[in-house]
Amino acid sequence: MDTLKKTPLYDVHIALGGKMVDFGGWALPVQYSSILEEHKAVRERCGLFDVSHMGELWVSGEGAFPYLQYMLTNDITTMTPGRCRYSMVCYEDGGTVDDVLVYKYSDTDYLVVVNASNTEKDFEWFAAHAIPTVQVENKSAEYAQLALQGPKFMQVLEAAGVEGAIPEKNYTFVQETKVAGIPCIVSRTGYTGEDGVELYCAAKDGPALHAALMEAGKCVNMLPCGLGARDTLRFEASMPLYGHEMDANVTPMETGISFAVKLNKEDFIGKEALLAPAKRIRIGLKLIARGIAREHADVYLGEKRVGHVTSGSPAPTLGGNYAMALVDLEDSEAPVYEIEVRGRRLKAEKTAMPFYKRAK
Repeated sequence: MDTLKKTPLYDVHIALGGKMVDFGGWALPVQYSSILEEHKAVRERCGLFDVSHMGELWVSGEGAFPYLQYMLTNDITTMTPGRCRYSMVCYEDGGTVDDVLVYKYSDTDYLVVVNASNTEKDFEWFAAHAIPTVQVENKSAEYAQLALQGPKFMQVLEAAGVEGAIPEKNYTFVQETKVAGIPCIVSRTGYTGEDGVELYCAAKDGPALHAALMEAGKCVNMLPCGLGARDTLRFEASMPLYGHEMDANVTPMETGISFAVKLNKEDFIGKEALLAPAKRIRIGLKLIARGIAREHADVYLGEKRVGHVTSGSPAPTLGGNYAMALVDLEDSEAPVYEIEVRGRRLKAEKTAMPFYKRAK
């Protein structure tokens, strides 16, 4: 672990008995108690995640808006301060650089949150395309980020003590609210399929904020949660993960998130390539046969290989084993497929995504 990057909460994870693993060059907890217990806590009560490994890029200057309009697939014209928006960043050939969250502070100031393993690559990509009226800064080391997720998250926040507003609508944020006396950006976002918030604070305040939330969380029997539960939760909600459902060789259209691509807006990087019809698409599968479909497993229709699994896992909330797969568009409407797992063909029926959707 000594050679891995550590978040400001590394010592906290060790003290809580976190089982540490290498995640994209970061030392992070895969679990504390058990993945199933942590998963259940988020679905039924509340869970707390350290996501400080995520990257934070600041884009500022008079040209910030037109610059980001060109860099992003989504349209940020209608964004007002206090809104955040999900978008893709593409290469010229339509392949995916990353999927990001953009926070608007003003017409000249934006925060772009990027995937941890892509932070340096993304920063270089944004910097390489910067225009004279724009400054791009990698401020990732200055932040700790905690995700408080689950139906009882507000009870935890209230018990911790809040001075200021908490955003009420999804994909909105408050620039500064004090939680447990600590100044935070509070964002109504998450990666679990549940309601909740993501809290950004100064890196030095991360351990104190985590401790205060853990203490407050006793009122709902909240658990600290690791990467394992984060993955099973996002998987049940059919949320794509960079390096699995998307990468430099997969377009946003193939990933099935065309809602974040606005082809009717002015030019942006990758637009021309994305205007061409997609040849593959992401589909959901539920295994009929016993077994778990893992990433890269081949998907068949009869003897024809039509694609591969991008993520596969048991779905603890639903029961049964599920998979997301990237398959040829012409073969994407069959009711039943076969997935090759360790030399065996396992039958799987096509099923709608998201696999799990919380009750409003």
